Amino acid sequence: MNGRMTILACIIGFLLDCIFGDPVWMYHPIRVIGNLISVLEKGLRKLLCSRIHASEQEKKNRREVLAGGILWILTVSLSFLVPAVLLFAAGKVHPAVRFLLETFWCYQIFAARCLVGESRKVYQKLKEDDLPGARRVVSMIVGRDTENLTAEGVTKAAVETVAENTSDGVTAPLLFLLIGGAPLGFLYKAVNTMDSMLGYKNEKYLYFGRIPAKMDDVFNYIPARLTAWFMIVAAFLTGMDGKNAWKIYLRDKRKHASPNSAQSEAVCAGALDVQLAGDAVYFGKIYKKDYIGDAIRKIEPEDILRAGKLMYMTTILMMVVFGGLLLWIY
Repeated sequence: MNGRMTILACIIGFLLDCIFGDPVWMYHPIRVIGNLISVLEKGLRKLLCSRIHASEQEKKNRREVLAGGILWILTVSLSFLVPAVLLFAAGKVHPAVRFLLETFWCYQIFAARCLVGESRKVYQKLKEDDLPGARRVVSMIVGRDTENLTAEGVTKAAVETVAENTSDGVTAPLLFLLIGGAPLGFLYKAVNTMDSMLGYKNEKYLYFGRIPAKMDDVFNYIPARLTAWFMIVAAFLTGMDGKNAWKIYLRDKRKHASPNSAQSEAVCAGALDVQLAGDAVYFGKIYKKDYIGDAIRKIEPEDILRAGKLMYMTTILMMVVFGGLLLWIY
């Protein structure tokens, strides 16, 4: 019975996210996880890394890897256990209280409306021929430097982030929520948040963020591929180029430093008949990247909306298939 109620909570939570998104006035639990990561990082660096002499660089590197690993274990443990205990307590009050709390948490875990909403702001600025405004808005949702991007570059950045975050922000959380409810959903979001905060390959995080970054790859390995496969089906159902989506996916799915990021990007590029990725600037430094997809046509602002449409259809398909499968099992 609990499994069926969890699936229902997940479905309602997704619908609430599609309708309301993330209101700015509502304190989001992911901020709590982010604050926890910051506090643990500061404490573990001080405890394990601060007293090592500068000449002992190898020892310091090992300590940073250890500290990052301890931070990962503590963060995922607390992110799972706290909501699990609260849901258990809510169930003792009344099953309806537990259901309402889990539904609310599922709603907060999804990021579909936020992802589409922020990308549409970029689209609107581009349609108004406000390139500086488009650069400013897109900088809020991508990690690359945006000051010198052309209109085409801004459009590509927005489409890429929708394609990649279809898995990270929507379908991967969906799978974890369906399997383990809000506690497992928060555990996944903790893994994802740690990668976002610590997974940089710079001097500060190269070693400290190594385990969080690797574990994010592990947790996203299956969801990223399932998302890509369902996105190919979604391309056919939405009238996009499903055949090319399949072709580009097979060819370009590994063209990224991450083992997961190019999965849905390749499908999206193929479905839209455009070329994504390529060289990008991060913190003032140019990073060489392979192109994903073929420039069958020039990318345009409307492709941002099409990427959002593809994201929604992919999520609905996965909800129906995996939700239905689990309902049959339960």
